[in-house]
Amino acid sequence: MDQERLTADRFPREVLSLFDQYVHGLIDRRAFLDESAKFAVGGMTAAAFLDALSPDYALAAEIPVDDPRIRPEYVEYESPSGSGRMRGYMAWPSSSEGPWPAVLVIHENRGLNPYIEDVVRRMAVAGFLAFGPDALTPLGGYPGNDDEGRAMQRQLDRATMTEDFVAAAEFLMEHEWSTGRVGAVGFCFGGGMVGTLAVRLPGLAAGVPFYGSQPAAEDVPSIEAPLLIQYAGLDERINAGWPAFEAALQAAGKQYTMHMYPDVNHGFHNDTTPRYDEAAARLAQQRTIDFFDEHLR
Repeated sequence: MDQERLTADRFPREVLSLFDQYVHGLIDRRAFLDESAKFAVGGMTAAAFLDALSPDYALAAEIPVDDPRIRPEYVEYESPSGSGRMRGYMAWPSSSEGPWPAVLVIHENRGLNPYIEDVVRRMAVAGFLAFGPDALTPLGGYPGNDDEGRAMQRQLDRATMTEDFVAAAEFLMEHEWSTGRVGAVGFCFGGGMVGTLAVRLPGLAAGVPFYGSQPAAEDVPSIEAPLLIQYAGLDERINAGWPAFEAALQAAGKQYTMHMYPDVNHGFHNDTTPRYDEAAARLAQQRTIDFFDEHLR
């Protein structure tokens, strides 16, 4: 099958729900295959569903590594309260001299994969000093495929990972090429981490969580950063937490905007899988850049 031509509407809703549970560790591979086999039609086996829904990272090149508009490199930073020495992917504009406002890009639950590196490059093209840390650094870094990456990330202590991302944000705030104005954007696990950083870091200037779990209501009063919250209309698992989060934001008088993109799936911004929705992804990405332009410059 040509995965590039597949879109989410080619799959039964039940299979998409099972895949969401699988990639978030709620069911294992065998359970996905057993349950999705019930919906196999037209020659599509359960294994074919899994293969077709898995990412094709040859597609993750909206901004090529050698794009002349940017300069990318891998850098290290210190996380003294976390894992120690960490590694990530940084990119900055080649057409101007710094310092630049900075954007922290936080990956999903599988490490710093090619899709997230491409998002880092997109932010650099938009005129930011962009940095994507790899939470898997203590285990050798992103292993080259998502199944192994997910298994590795589950081995890590959540509190330690949080300290590693706090340190990454502080690294950007203090970086010589940074103006000190730092925003954070994250996807799935990374979306939840954006919320955590907003609670933890009064110096965070803006946060954009994509379909991430929400902070606890009692933590919301600690948020000082304006938030641009991006949800997928078909993402029942994450959206279930929105009413309580919204009530807490309103009660605390926080600055936020929420966009619910109708008829799209969790992961709609990730252009390497059939869950990608081009129209919603491009709109959400432009809104993100506009939001950072407003609050970081």
